[in-house]
Amino acid sequence: MGRKQRAAAGGTPATVAATRAGIPFRVHAYAHDPAAASYGEEAAEALGSDPRRVLKTLVAEVDGALTVAVVPVSASLGLKALAAAVGGKRAAMADPATAERTTGYVRGGISPLGQRKRLPTVVDSSAAGHETVFVSAGRRGLEIELSPADLVTLTGARTAPIAKD
Repeated sequence: MGRKQRAAAGGTPATVAATRAGIPFRVHAYAHDPAAASYGEEAAEALGSDPRRVLKTLVAEVDGALTVAVVPVSASLGLKALAAAVGGKRAAMADPATAERTTGYVRGGISPLGQRKRLPTVVDSSAAGHETVFVSAGRRGLEIELSPADLVTLTGARTAPIAKD
């Protein structure tokens, strides 16, 4: 799909993936402040949403394999829990440049949807407690709102308690 077609279909690989899947979603844009200390907290505040409904996408290495973790912005990622969720032993955050190159997105705009290379994905089980959740739509200042079930389906994710407060 060319750049013009992608723009016509919604603008980012994440919105294109959601459109192609035929799932209901809404895109929310806000003015991103480059000086913001936390992309996720900035998004929750800009959207006027509960930070437990706004999810951040993190890329980690589990036993050397890149793995995507999706957790609420109000929490941090439990690396041991992530490793256990995918049957691994050790997990560490991935190098940011590697995460960007592999997903096709920039830090602060990494979406779990429409990644350049589909990676094993784990969504924190708390997401299921909300009617809809927000994840990055593929760039800073752009969020996509969808049901947790659709998020799991679109990413081929498993759910597990991987967030820690």
